[in-house]
Amino acid sequence: MGRQLYRANKLFDGEGFLKDVIFAVEHNKVSYQVDESSQDVIELDGLVVPGFIDVQVNGGGGAFFNAAQTTACLGRMVAAHGKFGSTAFMPTLITDKVEVMDKAAQAIAEAIENGQAGVLGIHFEGPHLSHPKKGTHSEQFIRPISELEFEIYARQDLGVKMVTLAPETVPLADIERLISLGVKVCVGHSNADFQTTMNALQVGVDGFTHLFNAMSPFTSREPGVVGAALWDDNSWCGLIVDGHHVHSTSAKLALRTKQRGKILLVTDAMPPVGTDDMEFDFFDGRKVIRTGDRLNSTTGELAGSVLDMASAVRNTVDSLDVSLPEALRMASLYPAQYLNLKSKGHLREGADADFVVLDEQLFAKATFIAGSQI
Repeated sequence: MGRQLYRANKLFDGEGFLKDVIFAVEHNKVSYQVDESSQDVIELDGLVVPGFIDVQVNGGGGAFFNAAQTTACLGRMVAAHGKFGSTAFMPTLITDKVEVMDKAAQAIAEAIENGQAGVLGIHFEGPHLSHPKKGTHSEQFIRPISELEFEIYARQDLGVKMVTLAPETVPLADIERLISLGVKVCVGHSNADFQTTMNALQVGVDGFTHLFNAMSPFTSREPGVVGAALWDDNSWCGLIVDGHHVHSTSAKLALRTKQRGKILLVTDAMPPVGTDDMEFDFFDGRKVIRTGDRLNSTTGELAGSVLDMASAVRNTVDSLDVSLPEALRMASLYPAQYLNLKSKGHLREGADADFVVLDEQLFAKATFIAGSQI
């Protein structure tokens, strides 16, 4: 698109609020160097904020990445989450066969090559997990890393690469190898003790997948994975604020304990997001059933969520006593910093033109990716 001017009656640039501000979008970038008389200005009625960035998205719009490893599936996920302000995300493949992992990687490579909006890379959540903390993941596919997986992780055409693993099941040498291949390694679905987790952090692990969920808890004599996550100042933690995964007081305690800027809002979203679907097919002949805004496998476990990022922001403000600017940063700036995306997560001069217009209740009214409304 050519140069277009916008006027926001209120805009949050990632640091503070600006009032009655005009900005330009040109070459998919934001600029405040504008000549107001040059052309028509589009009015944006509401609060303009940086686009939300979600590092854990399994599905949406009825699409499930484990069920269909295609660019069409990714497109449906982008469209579904775009309705709720997500302008970029990490498509997430949960524990599955290596053939499915390979197909998922190929779909991501094609999406990135084609410039598919919103797709940042790929998050492999598993299969190198702990059996005791598998959650709803399919036990039959949990396994050590083989050379077949390393071939996938070594690909250089996948954008940002993330792997969630249990460090007690993966040798430190393998973790170091993953990091040397440019993979961001997160601890999750792990029953590791504190020292094992700290050892993994010391060789370069820098994240924790859905803090508190499917990980060894903090106790008086053994801090566990949760203790390591809260103790370490250099790692980031994803947090699912849907009222089901984490008690509000536990979330508040994490926010009080963890270094500011290191907790990210994530959705762990499943196919029903953006639909009225009440169930979908899962692994091992199971189904996932929706009850209100909660998802459970037919074997009982929580199975991801129907959370969207705009709702996560509202919940963070309403139930965690977090200020709106900080909740917005948890949904945009901090995920961008974790993924090392310097031009995303804010709306300062030169930022990517990914932004959302929110109404007074913080519902998304319009979403723009690379300057185009979706």
